[in-house]
Amino acid sequence: MRILSILPFQTVNTLTSVCPQIGLNITQICLAKECSEDEVKELLKLNEDPRVHGVYLHLPPASLTSRVLNTLKPEKDVNGISDLNMGRLVRGDLSKGFVPPVASAVLDLLENHDAPLGGKSVLLVGEDGPLGVALQCLIERSGMVALKSQWRSKSLQTQVNEPTIEMSSKSGFRYLTAAYRSQVHLFVFVSVLAPFAYSILANVVRSGRRWLQEQQYRPWQLRSLKLQPLTPVPSDIEISRAQTPKPVDQLAEEIGLLPEELEAYGRSKAKVRLSLLDRLHAQPDGKYVLVAGITPTPLGEGKSTVTIGLVQALSAHLKLNSFACLRQPSQGPTFGVKGGAAGGGYAQVIPMEEFNLHLTGDIHAITAANNLVAAAIDARMLHEATQSDKALFSRLVPSVNGVRRFSPIQISRLNRLGINKTDPASLTPEEISTFVRLDLDPSKITWQRVLDTNDRFLRKITVGQASTEKGQIRETGFDIAVASEIMAILALADSLEDMKNRLARMVVGTSRSGEPVTAEDLGVSGALAVLMKDAIKPTLMQTLEGTPVFVHAGPFANIAHGNSSVLADKLALKLVGRDGFVVTEAGFGADIGMEKFFNIKCRASGLRPNVVVLVATVRALKMHGGGPNVSAGAPLPREYIDENLSLVAGGCHSNLRKQIQIAHLFGVPVVVALNVFRTDTQAEIDLVCQLAKECGASDAVPCHHWAQGGRGSLELAQAVNEAASRPSNFQFLYNKEMPIVEKIRTIAKKVYGADDIKLSPEAEAKIDYYSQQGYGSLPICMAKTHLSLSHMPDKKGAPTGFVLPIRDVRASIGAGFVYPLVGTMSTMPGLPTRPCFYDIDLDPVTEEITGLF
Repeated sequence: MRILSILPFQTVNTLTSVCPQIGLNITQICLAKECSEDEVKELLKLNEDPRVHGVYLHLPPASLTSRVLNTLKPEKDVNGISDLNMGRLVRGDLSKGFVPPVASAVLDLLENHDAPLGGKSVLLVGEDGPLGVALQCLIERSGMVALKSQWRSKSLQTQVNEPTIEMSSKSGFRYLTAAYRSQVHLFVFVSVLAPFAYSILANVVRSGRRWLQEQQYRPWQLRSLKLQPLTPVPSDIEISRAQTPKPVDQLAEEIGLLPEELEAYGRSKAKVRLSLLDRLHAQPDGKYVLVAGITPTPLGEGKSTVTIGLVQALSAHLKLNSFACLRQPSQGPTFGVKGGAAGGGYAQVIPMEEFNLHLTGDIHAITAANNLVAAAIDARMLHEATQSDKALFSRLVPSVNGVRRFSPIQISRLNRLGINKTDPASLTPEEISTFVRLDLDPSKITWQRVLDTNDRFLRKITVGQASTEKGQIRETGFDIAVASEIMAILALADSLEDMKNRLARMVVGTSRSGEPVTAEDLGVSGALAVLMKDAIKPTLMQTLEGTPVFVHAGPFANIAHGNSSVLADKLALKLVGRDGFVVTEAGFGADIGMEKFFNIKCRASGLRPNVVVLVATVRALKMHGGGPNVSAGAPLPREYIDENLSLVAGGCHSNLRKQIQIAHLFGVPVVVALNVFRTDTQAEIDLVCQLAKECGASDAVPCHHWAQGGRGSLELAQAVNEAASRPSNFQFLYNKEMPIVEKIRTIAKKVYGADDIKLSPEAEAKIDYYSQQGYGSLPICMAKTHLSLSHMPDKKGAPTGFVLPIRDVRASIGAGFVYPLVGTMSTMPGLPTRPCFYDIDLDPVTEEITGLF
């Protein structure tokens, strides 16, 4: 506890002597007699410290202003005189508040008096403030009558009826006993009472007990929002705007979050602090469900929509705690071709405008951090090219007040170089040269700048053309922000410390001597952690039916691992409880996002899935069954609108069967979710569900969440609940200690259906280099087209008889994977002829957004 006081006093001495004996820590903070209100308020910041369970204010009445008292958190106000605590006392609600220690001690004194007190009266002398109110409430609640009088009141003598007064002491209190000739049994000079130390301690102990109770897991009290679906289904933005989301602090309370675990960003979204993991570390995890898909058309098959519809059905209709964990959408698709990623129809995250635009700034933080690394690379190369070793050393380790000191990050670099010295003056010229020169090879820099906009003209650029760059011209380029390794790190880190260590390990290039150069070598990794310290916290939002959603991270699935964050999943698994569900989504088809979820994300997190929900559409199945090409922005051919059972069957027997088999490689049961479109016929729907079960799915059900919300996914929710109750025999596809080549070959043959792989000479050289550097045990993250199981986008169904070409192999050491490049992969999309931004606009009067999807 903490005590703020003007002067030391007897009660403080008692407290400081007793607290250690009962295991309480106490700190006394003495203030000047003439301290201002603002000085007291500044010290009251102590009540934000979770280690402090009680703050006692021993201040003059003039200093106990409403501003001061109401700055103090009521749950730590062991004085019991803040407005909220006094209101609780008057109302008779003592379950959360505190009784002022003086009042508590006086009541205890009265109740322990020798004579019976029933029907007696108590005269309170000299107190009209909060203490007098508290005493009056407690006395009257105990069946006595409370009378009040000022010290100089003329009626005082009449009220006591000239009693014989005896002065005595009991438990540190001075009190006065009146003669029984009067109806007044006891009268107390409140103004001369010193606070009773043991009553203060009782309040502190009570506060600590309540705090411990609050730290326990809290059963959900989720209030779902009602949906009234319309026919025809309005636009996504109209549906989103028609539903009023719950205040995010209300949602947080309903799912058991504490106020201090929430950082609100406006009314409807908030960051959740990672301290939740420590608080609920002993809480069993809920059931873990992955939503993947068959190989999609360029239009996407609705995995996000299925994910949201499923959790709406589980929570709002089956009353099972459930959490959706989604990736944050990139601005590139939002303003490019695909549109937003908040779901669709009556299965959305709301407000969808906030979901799709900026959110809480995580992608901007990644962009800033990524580009700081790029700036550090070019700046270091310039300074090394234009300065001597001595000049570099003088600037890297400057003299401050005549003293040179290494920063902690520089000491780390010295240790990695085998130089175990901490005094800059003790380095030899050779050691100075080794320390100051990264000697980056300009042709082997792998780090690029990023931007969260589709801009094909930045794919290759030339930097350093200004005369001030002294001829340091080189070719480089931009990736889209979500392709940054920092995004992959954000998604895989399991703590702030883990993220910081991963950022330090990022390899940005190679020195001329062939050694990897890291972000820590550049001295920038600590600054990156600072830029990312808020981005690591998942963002809490809600669905149209008021069920909770974590939105966090958004790595590309075809060049990175394409899954939302480990931390979001871990937080959600603790919150839902043992019988709850966390539904997380993997990017693209099961051959890419799901395989990487299992082999990369599950290795990093230690989490094991219970069920895979495999999303299919009649449209995609027809494409894999031999239908014509599907292009974004172009009208669908008639085959996709009219009933065609032969195309549907062909897609089921090829691509759907193969994707189910891929999930079975990992020992996880599969439930097929058929995302129903308006053009699908009942015969087509029935055929897909029948053939999916024949292909090995535990169940297959049609889903109508787009038109009906959670109620349209009840069959899916029931099927998932049933499948999750069965044992899962999860296993990894490969042992990570296998040679890199063999891990690549295993994925190519078992997942894609290739006959073998073919490595380019460059890929072979890179594999040898990474193995020599000690990176051979990292998992594999294949960079491959998402439009086919093979490396050929136009090969639909389940291609066979092909050899998978590996043109290059790269490594994201901070993220923790090696990624082979299969074919040509674009890390910076381009805008189409008519991007989505043609339809997006803002009403300057209402500030309403139109055309966002």
